[in-house]
Amino acid sequence: MAGKKKWIQEAIKEPGSFTRQAKAAGKSIQAHATDVLKEGSKASTKTKRRASLAKTLTKMSKKR
Repeated sequence: MAGKKKWIQEAIKEPGSFTRQAKAAGKSIQAHATDVLKEGSKASTKTKRRASLAKTLTKMSKKR
């Protein structure tokens, strides 16, 4: 079980960075992630990856 959780810790290089971006935009994390992942979004690749990870982690926490 310890091996499964380790990938999450390794995937998050800068904890809280996407949350800061969302709050700066005046949105919740999920709302900001949805906007970033929309087609035609001009967000950077790094931001899109962070948004995707945020959505994935939310799904994982709901399954618990």
